[in-house]
Amino acid sequence: MAQRIKGQEVRVIFSSPAGAETSLTDISSFEVEPLMEILSEGYLGETTERKDDIFKGARGRMEIHLETQEYFRFVQRVIDRSQRRTPADGVFSVVATLSFPNGQRPRVLLENVFFGPPPMNVASREDYITAQVEFECSGVRYLF
Repeated sequence: MAQRIKGQEVRVIFSSPAGAETSLTDISSFEVEPLMEILSEGYLGETTERKDDIFKGARGRMEIHLETQEYFRFVQRVIDRSQRRTPADGVFSVVATLSFPNGQRPRVLLENVFFGPPPMNVASREDYITAQVEFECSGVRYLF
C-alpha cells in the first residue's frame, strides 16, 4: 500500500526582492487554491446553457509562528511595494516542494505574489504568537 504524504514532507520557501524570506519558516499551515470561474451563457433556440471556463490565478494562506523580528521586515517590504516605494520589479514568489515517500518531488510555483493584510495574533500567555498571511497571484505552475 502506498504511503500518503504528510505535512512534514512539505517545504515552503518564500522569496522577495531581498532574497529568501527566512522569517517565514515556522509555518504551521499552508493552503493554495487555483482560481477558475465557470462561464455560462444561454442562447435562443437551445435548451441548455453552454459552458466555458477561465483561469483567474491562485490564492492561498498560511499561518506562521513568529521566530524573530524578521517577520516585521517582511511586512515592511510588502507595505513598501504596495505604496510604490520599491522598484516595480520587486517580485515575491513562493515554492512549495512536496516529497512523496515514493521519491516523487513535485513543486508548486506561485509567481508575482501579492499579499493581503498581515494580522498578528497574540491569543494568550501560553500560546505562540501567530501571523496569518493571505496572498494571491496571477500565475501558478506545477513542476514535475
